[in-house]
Amino acid sequence: MEESNKRNVSINNTTPETLTNNIYTPAFLREQIGKLVRVEFLIGTNNLVDRIGILEDVGASYILLRALESGVLTYADIYSIKFVTISPYPVNYWR
Repeated sequence: MEESNKRNVSINNTTPETLTNNIYTPAFLREQIGKLVRVEFLIGTNNLVDRIGILEDVGASYILLRALESGVLTYADIYSIKFVTISPYPVNYWR
C-alpha cells in the first residue's frame, strides 16, 4: 500500500474523504500544516483580504492560522479562500 494511503486509512475510518484525499482543498491544506502561508480571502464580490501565518490546523470548513509576531490564532472560513501561497522555507527561516 502506498505510504500516503496508509496514513489516510490510519486517520480514522469515519474521517470524511474531503479530509483524507488531497484532490480536495482541506486534505491538500492538511499536508501543509506547520508551514508559513499567505492566504487570500474573497470578501463580498471583489474585495481580497490576506492573512499571513503558520498553518496550524485544517478542518472540513475552516483553517487556523497563527500570527508570527503575536502568536494569535485566526479561525477562517475555508470557502472564502481564493489563493494560498506556501513558503518553501522552513518556519525558523522567518524568525
